[in-house]
Amino acid sequence: MSRDLTSAMQTVTTDSVVRPFFLVTLNFDSGNIYLWSGSSDLVYSGTTYIGAGDLLQVSTFEEKSDLSAVGATITLNGLKTSLVQKARDEDYQGRSANIKLGAFDATGDVISSPVTMFSGFMDVMTINEGADYSEIILTLENKLLQLERSRERRYTDADQKIDYPNDDGFEFVTTLQDKEIVWGRAG
Repeated sequence: MSRDLTSAMQTVTTDSVVRPFFLVTLNFDSGNIYLWSGSSDLVYSGTTYIGAGDLLQVSTFEEKSDLSAVGATITLNGLKTSLVQKARDEDYQGRSANIKLGAFDATGDVISSPVTMFSGFMDVMTINEGADYSEIILTLENKLLQLERSRERRYTDADQKIDYPNDDGFEFVTTLQDKEIVWGRAG
């Protein structure tokens, strides 16, 4: 899949030294979790990303030319108890998750417009708690999986009113079900 890179990002990819980083956004009911692959907090576009450093691992990304959905995995090690509690207690499945790839320029400033590498939904979260460490392994689903899900919509008045409350276009559909309609006969 081709990506639109800003000219600044294109310039960085050809430099002799490249300083890449990941920005991870996980959406929960109680608030979003923003992580990045550096060591201290990073403020980008008005959002503070918590530095997870080497504790944050992002799987490799794979894209295919056909419309097959390929997921990703995020692993977090050595976590605070509050983050483990949020992962354990909150509903997360189906919530959005994004991973962006960014870079720093030679002066240490974030180059504008990090590239979205993965955009999808949180699927399965495995929590491994030990005496010395806590680890969360989060698998992410690709948005393309939504194409495989069936839609449970009907051509009924009640279903039409979900999206259009004032539309009466399907109001008499149920009365037509057993109605005999004479078509083309001389009366």
